[in-house]
Amino acid sequence: MKRKNTTAFTFLAWFSFVAAVIAMYIGIYTLQEPLSVKGYYAVTAAFLIMSSFVLQKTIRDNEDNKDQDEE
Repeated sequence: MKRKNTTAFTFLAWFSFVAAVIAMYIGIYTLQEPLSVKGYYAVTAAFLIMSSFVLQKTIRDNEDNKDQDEE
């Protein structure tokens, strides 16, 4: 089976994701707001990250199912 993405592209995708998450949490940490506001932003950011992975997996699985149904 042929790979859809090169190793370099996969590395770039993961690197940019990790860099964005780190930058987001640094921004939350340095925010001049009470701890409760920082906590709210941190928890909602973690929820956004988790739901993005779940959504991506669901879309990919649905596309895989479509491809299998067409064969």
